[in-house]
Amino acid sequence: MNELSQAQPVAIVTGGSRGIGAAIAQRLAADGFAVVINYAGHRDEADGLVRQITTAGGQALAVQADVSDAAAVRRLFDAAEAAYGGVDVWVNNAGVMTLAPLTEASDEDFDRLVAVNLRGTFHGMREAGRRLRTGGRIINFSSSVVGLRLERYGLYAATKSAVEALTAIQARELRGRAITVNAVAPGPTATALFLEGKSPELIDTLARMNPLERLGTPQDIAAVVAFLAGPQGGWINGQVIRANGGMV
Repeated sequence: MNELSQAQPVAIVTGGSRGIGAAIAQRLAADGFAVVINYAGHRDEADGLVRQITTAGGQALAVQADVSDAAAVRRLFDAAEAAYGGVDVWVNNAGVMTLAPLTEASDEDFDRLVAVNLRGTFHGMREAGRRLRTGGRIINFSSSVVGLRLERYGLYAATKSAVEALTAIQARELRGRAITVNAVAPGPTATALFLEGKSPELIDTLARMNPLERLGTPQDIAAVVAFLAGPQGGWINGQVIRANGGMV
């Protein structure tokens, strides 16, 4: 079985200051990981999360980095290695969303989504592939909209489709190092990123699209990440797990 060999494994969570990322950081810390919480612009929230984790007896560090900047991603790894000696799990959670029909989407929308969702994921995968310790985990984030093909989600879904392709290919490329590469594809989840700009009626409609008839929670998604990051997830590799309550 592929197992993390460190007494206290180390995880980096990008976009970890709030929403799903914060839930992942809290869950991994509770599971015994030292957690590096990456943030782009929410320093107060990242620092507050570090205090919560350390107060509960865990280890955590907040590090600012824009994942669309390759040099910043390298510095993020440097900070984790300096603090904890190495990195075992990389969670590519940072992402942005802009909704518009393709005929109305702007070049700026396209460039922003590609920069963060695709280029940022690529930077993380490349650096993790070079620097994770043997037996590590790379956990990317896709989205269930790739399967739903909802109107106005075209650009967002395109970036996430590319992430799924990179996931499957890197899983094969890291043969011989006992590193797994997988992606989690949440459905509608009650976070600020999802709720922003949506009417209560639309939110209710989306919540009822799955057979469980509710939105996911950040903790639902964090539980899937924790499984993939832990020793029991070591036989899952090159897969996309659609955590959406059965929506698609």
